[in-house]
This record gives sequence, C-alpha cells and structure tokens, in this order.
Amino acid sequence: MRTADFYYELPQELIAQDPLEDRSSSRLMHLSLTDGSLEHRHFTDILDYLKEGDCLVINDTKVIPARLYGHKEDTGAVIEILLLKRKENDIWECLVKPGKKARPGARIQFGNGILTGEILDVVEEGNRLIQFHYEGIFEEILDQLGEMPLPPYITHKLQDKNRYQTVYAKHEGSAAAPTAGLHFTKELLKKVEEKGVRIAHVTLHVGLGTFRPVKVDDVENHHMHSEFYIVEEDQAKLINDTKKNGGRVISVGTTSCRTLESAAGEDGILRPGSGWTEIFIYPGYHFRMIDGLITNFHLPESTLLMLVSALAGKEQIMKAYEEAVRERYRFFSFGDAMIII
Repeated sequence: MRTADFYYELPQELIAQDPLEDRSSSRLMHLSLTDGSLEHRHFTDILDYLKEGDCLVINDTKVIPARLYGHKEDTGAVIEILLLKRKENDIWECLVKPGKKARPGARIQFGNGILTGEILDVVEEGNRLIQFHYEGIFEEILDQLGEMPLPPYITHKLQDKNRYQTVYAKHEGSAAAPTAGLHFTKELLKKVEEKGVRIAHVTLHVGLGTFRPVKVDDVENHHMHSEFYIVEEDQAKLINDTKKNGGRVISVGTTSCRTLESAAGEDGILRPGSGWTEIFIYPGYHFRMIDGLITNFHLPESTLLMLVSALAGKEQIMKAYEEAVRERYRFFSFGDAMIII
C-alpha cells in the first residue's frame, strides 16, 4: 500500500485558521458505513446519529502551553522549545530550534530568569533532554510563559488559549488537542446524555507525532510515534457493558480510537490499565472496539487519514474528501467534522 494513494488536492484557503465563535456550529458530514452515502449537516445534528444505549468515548487529555521562547545565557541567542514528554522530575524531552545552538551544557533563560533550562543530552530525532530549574509550581510558570503549540499549518495567533482545549479537558500532558472534541459544548453533551447515550472518558496524551508526515513510500514501513494512555476500570466496564447490551461504541476522535484499540484484547474486551501505544491503524486493520467515529478532516498522506480509511474504506474516504473540497468544508484542527457510522 503506497503513501501516495492517500494524497488529495486541498486549496490553501480551506485550512481553517481560527475556531468558530460557537464550537458546535461547524458543519458535519455523515459517511454511512452501510452504503457509503454522504449527508451534509451541522454538528448539533450529531444527536440524530446517536441512539439510546450507545456510548460516546471522549479523550479528556489537556493541552499544556508547551511552546516556550527563551535566550541562551552566554550569547543571548533566541531559542524556541516545545515540551514533548516529561521524563522524570523536571527533565523533559523537547524539540529545540535552532538545534545547532542547543548543545549539551547550554543554559537557556525564560521570562527574565523565572525559569531556566539546561540541555543534558541529544536523543532520537535530534530532540533534547532539558532539566528545568524554577521556584514554585511548574504548571503555573508554564501557564504564565508558555504558548499553545498550534499545528504548523495554523499561522494565525490564538486569542483565547481555551479554544484549543476541549470543554472536558482534565489531565494535563498533551502537545496537541484531540480536535474532534473541540466541537462539543457542555450544553450539547448534556443533550447527548439526555438521549440515553452514556459518555465514557479515556486519556491519551497527544504527541506532535500526530502531525509528522509519513516519509516512506510503503505505508507498512512507517514507524508510529508512541503516546501514553490510561483506561480507568470503571470506564472500561461502562464501555464493555455497552457492547454486551448491544449498544454501539462511538469514538470521539482518532486519539480515543487509538486508545480503545490499543487496550482491547483479541476477544473484543477492553482492559483497564495504562501504557505506551504505537498502534498504527491503516486499511486491512480489524477493529476490535469501535462501531463509529467522529473526526475532523485530516492532512493528505497522514496516518490519521489512513486510520479513517481503515474504518470506512479508502475509496469511500477519498470520495468523501473530494466532496468536502467541492462543498468548501473547513479542514484540519479548527475545521469541520465528519461522523462515520
């Protein structure tokens, strides 16, 4: 299977640069798993596709303001860092620009010295291990100095940090938002529950690898990035009971989907627990847990486009994307949504 098979033409102006004022007012495309038909609706119509007894699974990770700008102590050179993974205590794996100025031993000051970082080592893919020093609470300092790590295709400055956060974000640790969840308001989630649909929470801390392009020609040779997930015991029971009772499990976003598929056994039963997943879902994959998916429109040749193609079929997905371009849907993180069910 070739990476090039997942390419499509996208006019630049269809890449959404700003979130809509009302989260739930985005458009919604329905792709039927039964007959491949397409419908054009609005996101609030999501209720029409959910049934009593279904379970909606959301990812309650919270994005940290992980982009920091500082200066090298010795030369004053501007350094940009992006926090990727907390390794231990105050040591983080980071993406650093420009890398050539960030050799082991270099010290960086942020916010007039209220936060300093020392580069300890260079690790895989050129990332740096940085030991941070500060007084007080790291998260509070980060909130004061950091910026939201918006994807590279968004060039507008985000006016409100909360707009790159779901309304149910709880557990800090992501470098990117689980964007399918950005469409939900608290009011809409209440209506979902009032319809008799249960809402289950899982956690997957989204890494920047989600935006990393597939650089190999053969899809099967791509090495997937790893991300940390948690499935609590009571949430696993809720999801398993839904399946047992004949309800459908509908994943909000590819991150919830990857969590469920990683934690499910061959027997289709979800196991509680936590760990790192490198699951790579592409056409030919047999889904163990999910019956439907709510998702945004993804980048050409991306692993996320491959995942939705595994669920709905590559030909159906590529047709749907062509239709979305024709109908001037908004694409990517702040764009419109699709429900595949």
